[in-house]
Amino acid sequence: MFPYFSPDDWQTILLTIGIAARAVAVGLPLAVMMAWLLARRSFPGRAALNAIVHLPLVLPPVVTGWMLLMLFGAQGPLGALLRQWAGIRLVFTTEGAALASLIMTFPLMVRAIRLALEAIDPGLDEAARTLGAGRLDRFINITLPLAAPGILVGAVIAFATCLGEFGAIITFAGSIPGETQTLPLAIYAALQTPGGEARAAQLSAVSILLALAGLTLADRLGRAINARIGRQG
Repeated sequence: MFPYFSPDDWQTILLTIGIAARAVAVGLPLAVMMAWLLARRSFPGRAALNAIVHLPLVLPPVVTGWMLLMLFGAQGPLGALLRQWAGIRLVFTTEGAALASLIMTFPLMVRAIRLALEAIDPGLDEAARTLGAGRLDRFINITLPLAAPGILVGAVIAFATCLGEFGAIITFAGSIPGETQTLPLAIYAALQTPGGEARAAQLSAVSILLALAGLTLADRLGRAINARIGRQG
């Protein structure tokens, strides 16, 4: 099947993987900080912040894409600011597609990491504190290693989910071949083209294989890290 892919098909596949990788690379550190804040800190507005973070999970993706368009579009407050001060345009660009994917998968990363953080025995952190370890030292040497299964699993699941994102990307970044047309968008375009069913089937098979590989990798990583740190996976 794969040798019959056209150069455009390969470009679409690599573009999809690149957008997903960029979204996870940028979003993962932010997700770790947000998960730590929600899991370990109590402050006014915590419930509201938690609801906002998880909002993309319950909103239609098209609505999320529309909100991004209103904020980061050419006439949007953030979009105009970025264009004026930094010369950055996100709408209808590869970077915009990565941003849309990041927003849609950010709650998945936060949730996985938060569950891992909440499973850590707080006594370990307290014991390290009494021995003189600072907050940053405890975070790097105790919290992060123990939360590693949740962090890696969240990253892999988010990556796999990015590969299938459709509504937010097409609304905010469009479906521009070679620029923002990811696998789901290419499949949709093929289905709208007479005789495009064969191409749609091929690209769908790639999507299924990538999704299965991501889910399998997430499961194996979680088990391997749990076994290494002495937990039962």
